[in-house]
Amino acid sequence: MQPAETYKNRILQGDAQEALKALPDASVDLIVTSPPYADQRAATYGGVKADDYVEWFMPIASELKRVLKPEGSFVLNIKERVVNGERHTYVLELIIAMRKQGWLWTEEYVWHKRNCYPGKWPNRFRDAWERCIHFTKQKAFTMYQDAVMVPMGDWKNSRLQNLSETDQRRDNSRVLSGFGKNISNWIGREMAYPSNVLHLATECSNKSHSAAFPVELPSWFIKLFTQPGDLVLDPFMGSGTTAVAAQQLDRCYVGTELNPEYIAVAHERLREREGPNLFTVKEKKRSYKEEKQVLVNDD
Repeated sequence: MQPAETYKNRILQGDAQEALKALPDASVDLIVTSPPYADQRAATYGGVKADDYVEWFMPIASELKRVLKPEGSFVLNIKERVVNGERHTYVLELIIAMRKQGWLWTEEYVWHKRNCYPGKWPNRFRDAWERCIHFTKQKAFTMYQDAVMVPMGDWKNSRLQNLSETDQRRDNSRVLSGFGKNISNWIGREMAYPSNVLHLATECSNKSHSAAFPVELPSWFIKLFTQPGDLVLDPFMGSGTTAVAAQQLDRCYVGTELNPEYIAVAHERLREREGPNLFTVKEKKRSYKEEKQVLVNDD
């Protein structure tokens, strides 16, 4: 096992569980990934059956827990499959298994896919959202909420002009829920904290991977949970979307990927976007064959 610096801005080829063993303990600030969903990507990743999914994923989760820093975060983009006419429970079972392994199920974000695939099904509507499950190793974790603040919107221009007497104090809920609000607290604010629903379009331009998510998805979590120079891991790197997002935001990346063709695509995407980035501009550009040879020599 070599120092973390050895693996910064690198994509390691191999099965995630085995490739992750090369990374040092507590060396990663953030993990963002979208693993193969059950019964999908069979040609590339074998198509893990829904009933076997938890058993397949948990050894990988153990390695992820080892390499993640105590204050780090793990964001898992995943969605239940329909099996025999009903939603399978493997995602829920996975959450329970993760908690038994020592992870904290800290939060759940929803990715609303604004341009989801159209269609008609006899017993359900089109799938317009996916889970982004946030796991941590401890209650106190790194989070930079100000980095993802959003504009207040034009509503404040009219709503905050003429405040009533109730708007200027805490107005408790009429249904005795214990919730309340003070509208006057919004005066003078230009930015607000977002909700846990992310409204992002799906990836349409990346034709080299069967299930690429948009760069904006990992970018949002990278901004929320890391700072420039931090190390972001994607154990199912695919065509390199998480690495591209990290590079654009002056973070370092590391990834593992089974398919060498996807690694080649990822390297090409990274080179196309390579600019005056503090952590990539000094690296020597290598061809895919050269990079692969370096990894073999490192082993």
